Amino acid sequence: MICASGIVRQPDPTIDLVKERLSTVKNKLMVLSGKGGVGKSTITSLISRFLAASNADINVAILDIDICGPSQPRVLGVIGEQVHQSGSGWSPVYIEDNLSLMSIGFLLTSPSDAVIWRGPKKNGMIRQFLSEVDWGSLDYLILDTPPGTSDEHLSATSYLKDAGITGVIIVTTPQQVALLDVRKEIDFCRKVNIPILGVIENMSIFMCPNCKNSVEIFPALTGGGYAMAKELNIEFLGSLPLDPLLAKCCDEGKNFLTELPESPTILTLQTIVQKIIEQCEKIKINYEIDIT
Repeated sequence: MICASGIVRQPDPTIDLVKERLSTVKNKLMVLSGKGGVGKSTITSLISRFLAASNADINVAILDIDICGPSQPRVLGVIGEQVHQSGSGWSPVYIEDNLSLMSIGFLLTSPSDAVIWRGPKKNGMIRQFLSEVDWGSLDYLILDTPPGTSDEHLSATSYLKDAGITGVIIVTTPQQVALLDVRKEIDFCRKVNIPILGVIENMSIFMCPNCKNSVEIFPALTGGGYAMAKELNIEFLGSLPLDPLLAKCCDEGKNFLTELPESPTILTLQTIVQKIIEQCEKIKINYEIDIT
């Protein structure tokens, strides 16, 4: 490739390193949101925990690439853990035998330390995570991303496209201000040619843990995530309620599956996860058809 100066641009050698490192990962997913505060990190942890708990033979890992605001160590209850380096690379932190996590949060002296980095340094950290973490064989690698479409997204998608990204899951809330930004996220995915597995609407209703009545905290004035997904011809994966007990579990780093086995959220999540699995299989089949 030749740039405007006439100098021949050499291919990034990291691309091949990432492809090799992730060659034993069957499904590579990114969880995106246009706006912060919609519960993207929570949903990433819920999906990952559910996949790992559904079958002991399914190996799942989370890569937290929200460099300036890593929250997965807290949500998964592993604050204070440290990563170790060996001859085969960095070892992720294990939450369960078949669920692991890598996050910059493990590299900070204190959870309250600010990460004040410009784009190139963030990109370098993501490149290092993707090329140097020894995940082993995985069924699912799920990337938790920061909101918006910033350096982290461009860096991750550029490497994952060459490594064979399966697709992205987009998280929104019902109100119009969140949906407007999600539309930009969808446009980003289409411009960089990354498959969209579907949309999850979070905090669709508030369910009172006492009286069990529900109310719309964020009214879906334009039909919410479902109407938007239908309009843009994207799979609607489902809606999750605003559940204060679930939020408490995440704040305390507890496993909601064991803490809240009777929660209606778990039944809804089961349906969502099954749709994600089906979408991954569909994309895999379409890819195999395209290359034959």
